Amino acid sequence: MIKLKPVPSRGMIPERDINKMPVLEAHRIGIDFGGLTAVDEFSIIIGRTEIAGLIGPNGAGKTTVFNLLTNVYQPTRGSILLDGKSTAGKSTAEVNRMGIARTFQNIRLFKDLSVLDNVLIGLHNEMDYRLPQAILRAPGYWRAERIAKEHALDLLSIFDMQDLYDTQAGSLPYGAQRRLEIVRALATNPSVLLLDEPAAGMNPSETAELMENIRKIRDTFQIAIMLIEHDMNLVMGICEGIAVLNYGRIIAKGTPDEIKSNPAVIEAYLGAKK
Repeated sequence: MIKLKPVPSRGMIPERDINKMPVLEAHRIGIDFGGLTAVDEFSIIIGRTEIAGLIGPNGAGKTTVFNLLTNVYQPTRGSILLDGKSTAGKSTAEVNRMGIARTFQNIRLFKDLSVLDNVLIGLHNEMDYRLPQAILRAPGYWRAERIAKEHALDLLSIFDMQDLYDTQAGSLPYGAQRRLEIVRALATNPSVLLLDEPAAGMNPSETAELMENIRKIRDTFQIAIMLIEHDMNLVMGICEGIAVLNYGRIIAKGTPDEIKSNPAVIEAYLGAKK
């Protein structure tokens, strides 16, 4: 059984991560759109190898939180630390280079490109050659391209997709497109991987396989994973710490067992008893 332990900043992380700096810390972040408060007082701490869940009813603000953590939106207030460094004022690309990668609720692949090319785009930070080498097709260019292709195929093998490398991404089945988006995010070498409804559109066997692959990704790359998901079997079966969001505010945090029996969570999903 996974045990959550308190850390000095008043959060809880897995026991195995207790002697390591939390990889991600959000302190009382919030954002207003005009007169509407979409997220308020959101605080969370993620251990370096934690699989964390963010759940809540539709419209609770979960994807907005992901947009704040990746600086798609700049928080109106609060602070975000990645590996102890503030992400304030950084662009989304800069935050990605700092170590946060994500997938999207609505799949965002380059659908006219091949499976391999989609992953290679994610590997652009690793391309170790300069523009003149690329224009002249110098030996350094071909060496970097070969290394990147080998790395891309290795990443695709996580989901047994290496044989589909030449397939047009848009022609893949829906579930395979979701898996490809995860691989592309991994290609950016993140320390935190944010998955926005990764099981959406998957059948039960695909979801069970996804659970095993999420664990495999965490164990292989020793990274933290945070997911938004409506499939409670997946959330309760794989997440170690869970935060529940309702109307833009966290109403509960804890282990799966604690969340399942929390009256505030039951009320948020099912409504209050009359």
